[in-house]
Amino acid sequence: MDRIETMRAFVHVVQEGSFTRAAERLDTSPQLVSKYVSQLEQHLGLRLLNRTTRRIHLTEAGTRYYQGAQQVLTDIDDMESQLGELHTEAQGILRISAPVSFALHHLPPLLNAFQKAHPAVKIDLQLNDRKVDIVEEGFDVALRIGHLKSSSLIAKRIAPVRLVLCASPDYLEQHGNPERPEDLVHHQYLHYSYMDMESVQPIQKSLLSISDDNRGIVSNNGDVLTATAIEGAGIVLQPTFIAGAAIKEGKLRVILPEYEPEPLGLYAVYAHRQLLASKVRSFIDFIDGFFGEPPYWDRFE
Repeated sequence: MDRIETMRAFVHVVQEGSFTRAAERLDTSPQLVSKYVSQLEQHLGLRLLNRTTRRIHLTEAGTRYYQGAQQVLTDIDDMESQLGELHTEAQGILRISAPVSFALHHLPPLLNAFQKAHPAVKIDLQLNDRKVDIVEEGFDVALRIGHLKSSSLIAKRIAPVRLVLCASPDYLEQHGNPERPEDLVHHQYLHYSYMDMESVQPIQKSLLSISDDNRGIVSNNGDVLTATAIEGAGIVLQPTFIAGAAIKEGKLRVILPEYEPEPLGLYAVYAHRQLLASKVRSFIDFIDGFFGEPPYWDRFE
């Protein structure tokens, strides 16, 4: 027995004063409406209606049930209406997880423009370089960088992410410009501790062979390593969304460009493709293409 359907049938019978007119309102048969009311009475163990050939009378129990059922159905209709508005108009709190450095450099203009386009959406942005569990931790969208492995999540590729080896002109003047990957073992290397070394072919072997003595600084933050490279501390491998501005300004110089790793990807990851909340769908559509093709941070050459 569908309790909502039987409740709705009972309320319409009371409001219309007959099973026939209630059936017309519900676009069904009088026999089915009568069956619903009988099932409801059997479920409650109470008679709700006294039926005669001419009229329908509420019992005391029926009067009480009718009043409560009206309120329940009104609440359900209101809730469904509100959910319908969420489907058609982007609103609510959008929880986003994003990598620290990418967010600091490139998300403020995006978020500002998105909120101007969708003022009913409030944004809760959490920055973390670890891989969050978006379902367990309650995120609507996670921005991730890398070569994504297959999973039950949906991933929308937003932009390519180039990785470049670079160093300051002063450092290269003092220590020489590497001409082959094997030359890296003789240089100071500023190592990003979260780097997925499998993704940096064809220089992976050379980077792994650099001794601990030549790993001048190890950090889990690319901005710190890039700033340190600008100061002349060594060679760094960083995405262009961090290092691109310094390269354009001449503070860093790209080395071994012919050995540049295959680009990674910036992805927007979310849980479901179907019945997607409008706030999530609007954000995915908005971020797609926002950074340009190629992305603006790569326009330094």
